[in-house]
Formats: sequence, C-alpha cells, structure tokens
Amino acid sequence: MNNMTQPGIKTTPSRVAEIEALFALPFNDLIFQAQTVHRAHFDPNRIQLSTLLSIKTGGCSEDCGYCPQAARYDTDIDSQELLPMAEVLDAARAAKAAGATRFCMGAAWRGPKQHDLEPVLDMVREVKALGLETCATLGMLRDGQAEQLKAAGLDYYNHNLDTAPEFYGEIITTRTYQDRLDTLERVRSADLHVCCGGIVGMGESRTQRAGLIAQLANLSPQPESVPINMLVRVEGTPLEATDETEALDPLEFVRTIAVARIVLSASYVRLSAGRGEMAEAVQALCFLAGANSIFYGEKLLTTGNPEVARDRALLAKLGIEAEDSRTGA
Repeated sequence: MNNMTQPGIKTTPSRVAEIEALFALPFNDLIFQAQTVHRAHFDPNRIQLSTLLSIKTGGCSEDCGYCPQAARYDTDIDSQELLPMAEVLDAARAAKAAGATRFCMGAAWRGPKQHDLEPVLDMVREVKALGLETCATLGMLRDGQAEQLKAAGLDYYNHNLDTAPEFYGEIITTRTYQDRLDTLERVRSADLHVCCGGIVGMGESRTQRAGLIAQLANLSPQPESVPINMLVRVEGTPLEATDETEALDPLEFVRTIAVARIVLSASYVRLSAGRGEMAEAVQALCFLAGANSIFYGEKLLTTGNPEVARDRALLAKLGIEAEDSRTGA
C-alpha cells in the first residue's frame, strides 16, 4: 500500500512520547498502575459481555489489508446478503440467554445506502425490545443516518480508527483517516455512545501503537468502549503474509491493554479479535491489566472466538462475574 501519513486528530509529539514511556515501564510497575486506575473507575471483578453477529457478510469494496470480507481478496468467505429479521432475533435471544448484555450487528459495507439502512433500523428496534443494549458497525455514515439509528434505539456505534495516522496508509487506501473521524463526529452529534479502538500486530511500531492510543484519548469525549484487536492472519488477505517473526509478543499485547486502561481510564477496554488464539494465562493478564469487556460467543464476524462454555469456565477460575445489563456501560 502506501506510507503516506494520514491526517488525524492533532496529537503533540510529547503526548505520544508520554504514552510510549508508559509502554517502557517495568512490567510489574505498569500492571500495578493500570490496576490502580482500573479499580478507581470499575469493579475489578466484573466484566461486560457483548455478542457480535455479521448481519451482512462479504462483498465489501474497501481494501483493508486484514479483512477477509473485502471483495478484492480471494478468501474462503462466502458473501451473504442481509440476514432475515427472524435469524437476527434468534441470535439475539441466544446471546441474551447466554449472558450477553449487548448485541452488536455488523455489515460489510463501505457505508449503508438509505435502502440498506431501513431494514437495519427495524433490527435495532426489535433487538432493543428484547432488553439488550444495541450496537452496530455499518461503515461510514452519511449526514442524518446516525440520527436515524439513535431514533430506532441504537445505543452504541462502532467505528475503529484501526491504527495511528502514520501507519494507516500501509493498511488501507480506500478511505482516509479523516473519513473515520467524520463518521465518529456524526455519531457523537447524534448523542450515540462511541465504540472505537484498533488492531495491533499488523507490523506497526510501539511508537505507532502509542500514536493510536493518543488518537483515541484525544477524541472528545473519549470512547465509552475501546476494542483492542490482535491481528488474525486470514489466508488470502495482504496481512496473511506478515512475517511470523514480527508477530506481536503476547506480553506486548498485555502492555497495550494496560496502557489503554491508564490513558482511557473511564472507557471499557474490550478484548476482541485474536482472543481465540490467546492462552488462558494471557487473557488473565489482560484482565489484570484492565480489560473489562469481551466479545462472547462462537464467532466474531468471520473469525473464530472462544466458545461460551470455555469463557464461562475461565471467568469462574478468575472469580470474575458478568455485569448485569442494568449496571453495564
């Protein structure tokens, strides 16, 4: 792709340097600081559970280098049109029965046209009526669309920054960093909660990981939910070829969680993609570092996710309980 720096929210070099200095702390000191911040804002033994359903899969026109849903890449993802309402509601009911408090619906669009949005608005209304918090990730929003989602009962809109502006052009060329920021501004203007994070392990430097967290921290207000994804290498995508020797060390991922917790002190920090490849001990360290939300269920859009029974067993071992929907974020 290209290595041009994308415009982003202005962050001073000193701010990025301060965040990078957190990464460089001795591990025990970093975890202690993160745990102290976490306990000041959250119950350390409670976690928020979300379930994510792909309501429209594949066929996306974007060129995100990590994504198997891009039409231009030869992956094993079969494109599927928008799911029928009954199937979405069955999945939502199953998620609620399994303990999830938030149901997220994802569609592989560059951005929804109005005729695409109409059935999604109906899905939001019906899922909301089940007593679940609602979240959607539909790509870039046009003027007025966030307001329609809000009126339908949407609680959260997910739109990730993915990485720092300095590294963004290496991963995506079909939309700019400013496009992402514009959608986030529309979401905030509609009084929706923001779910915004990124992906690590794509070959970025530690400085660039610090730059991503600085960008998230400078959003005003800061995102209520911050998903931190570990790259999942998918056959057929450009990032499949990322050198295995460059794979992010698990302890560096834990450091990323801890730094996010310190800098984004009041945000829910969510373990997202890549969790299925993490050993239980690594996940436990992430919770100790301040992660307090997970995607819960068998699938995360098109990649695997630890099964519900495994998740429940791990949380029981750690003495961590699921949040009640009445007290969640």
